[in-house]
Amino acid sequence: MRENDTVILDFEKTIIEIEEKINHLKSISNDDMDMSEEIKKLQKTLKAHSTNVYKHLSPWQKAQIARHPERPHCLDYINALITDFVPLAGDRRFADDAAMVGGVGFFEGTPVVVIGQEKGNDLDSRIKYNFGMAKPEGYRKAQRLMDMAQNFKLPILSFVDTAGAYPGVDAEARGQAEAIAASIEKCLQVKTPIIATVIGEGGSGGAIAIATADKVLMLEHAIYSVISPEGCASILWRSADKTKEATEALRLTAQDLKTFEIIDEIVPEPLGGAHRDHEQAFDNLRAVLKKQLQELIAQDYEKLKKARTEKFMKIGAKFIEKDQPAKKK
Repeated sequence: MRENDTVILDFEKTIIEIEEKINHLKSISNDDMDMSEEIKKLQKTLKAHSTNVYKHLSPWQKAQIARHPERPHCLDYINALITDFVPLAGDRRFADDAAMVGGVGFFEGTPVVVIGQEKGNDLDSRIKYNFGMAKPEGYRKAQRLMDMAQNFKLPILSFVDTAGAYPGVDAEARGQAEAIAASIEKCLQVKTPIIATVIGEGGSGGAIAIATADKVLMLEHAIYSVISPEGCASILWRSADKTKEATEALRLTAQDLKTFEIIDEIVPEPLGGAHRDHEQAFDNLRAVLKKQLQELIAQDYEKLKKARTEKFMKIGAKFIEKDQPAKKK
């Protein structure tokens, strides 16, 4: 049985019901009443139904999975993938921002700088990390860590998981827009490999500030967009009732973004999403990161920096070109 406080999404209800039946049969199965055949049939049904459900998820359903409170967050990935991690704090100007996690450690034996947004996993930690919404000092901390990475020739691994940068008055007063722009610029300037992974939500400039990378990865059910579905609905339709339509229009799924060549690779998730099997999610990402990192660190870092800039400039040019009317011959 699942715990009472476990979040169950609407489209997961049948799956949960089948799982509970399987668990019940296992609990009553014994020598006098062998339920093994019934259990096998239900397990086969469960796998077939789960595969079908998660193969045909709508963009809004993917958004729900990306935001699932039990989904592993930045610190979970750091604890699983990075050894001897030493957190580093402060932007050396104003304060430390808990929403932006950073530090140094080893990934599969390679020393790396790690940057990421942490949402928290309960009410207290979510308040502590400001729900993953960084303020200017968070982005300036990220810039400081990027400079350090370049100075010591360390690759950068970033973990993106934010609904967006914090929009409060205090953040705006301290230069939120400038801090984000400067962070994007810093990503393009550093002469060291950068791999960004969207592990949950990739919201607007708050995400791209640490995701302007040589390789941009997305977990299978993550989302990445210029604005949240709710924000898009409120602007275009002036109604929260249009959130699902906004999610469709934004084309924010990993599959869409891979087609548009905005991201470089989709990292498979366990059946049912990363929240259903954390360890498998960690293993899947570890394998992809290891492959990508080995390829990048073998390259000339000066050429890598140039190729990174060209990559993002081409993305803009490609979509501007698509919007232009066809030239007459």
